[in-house]
Amino acid sequence: MDDAATLQRFETGAALRAACRAGIWDRPTSGLAQGFQQGNIVILPRALADDFLRYCTRNPKPAPILGVSEPGDPSLPTLGADIDIRTDVPRYRVFRDGEPAEILTDLNALWRDDFVTFVLGCSFSFETALLRAAIPVRHIEAGRNVPMYKTNIETQSAGPFGGPMVVSMRPFTPADAIRAIVLSSYLPQAHGAPVHLGDPSAIGIADIATPDFGEAPDIHEGDVPVFWACGVTPQSAIRHARPPIAITHEPGHMLVTDLRADIG
Repeated sequence: MDDAATLQRFETGAALRAACRAGIWDRPTSGLAQGFQQGNIVILPRALADDFLRYCTRNPKPAPILGVSEPGDPSLPTLGADIDIRTDVPRYRVFRDGEPAEILTDLNALWRDDFVTFVLGCSFSFETALLRAAIPVRHIEAGRNVPMYKTNIETQSAGPFGGPMVVSMRPFTPADAIRAIVLSSYLPQAHGAPVHLGDPSAIGIADIATPDFGEAPDIHEGDVPVFWACGVTPQSAIRHARPPIAITHEPGHMLVTDLRADIG
């Protein structure tokens, strides 16, 4: 994060979406528009939408549903009056036959009348509660993207979608870890309580210093690593399903909605 002026500039989801739409902002969204829910996105052809919906309902920890669009409609009026999913995410990741093919800052040239958009809850949404409780969030302090890891925790499959869970990690002192766990549990639409804490090898992470997505963690001596289910998990499911085309957010680059993410 650059400075307090950046935070103030993007105090709302609408302000951040406008900056994305204008091509002004193409960076991660952690710490921005505090108090507003952020969302992971998955865009699929209509023929795969029912299977993916079932995948999400079977895996609510990594894929809590915030909203689903009508086929071909780029708006999501239940999440924000002016949302245009083709332009309002900082960066998009395009998959072809299940493999990442390109990164874009808008989808205008790719948009199709059969695309269905899913918006899934994001752990960035509970970071406001941590910051307000004076709990340090290290990746925000360091101006980095949150570290994310593939695990050995298998999700429940639906149709062609399946594969391992991805988690995000935040390191805390033991006392702050307890408070972070309690606060995050109040926001199930932002993944809720963590799925693991402590030894990363217990969930299949060989090297915590080298995440699969995001940036390297800032871990202090005595810290406890805490792992939350992550909305990048559906990207693993897309690799498993290998659809001809699918679109997601670039990890860490979220759609920021107008829904509130306040606790209490």
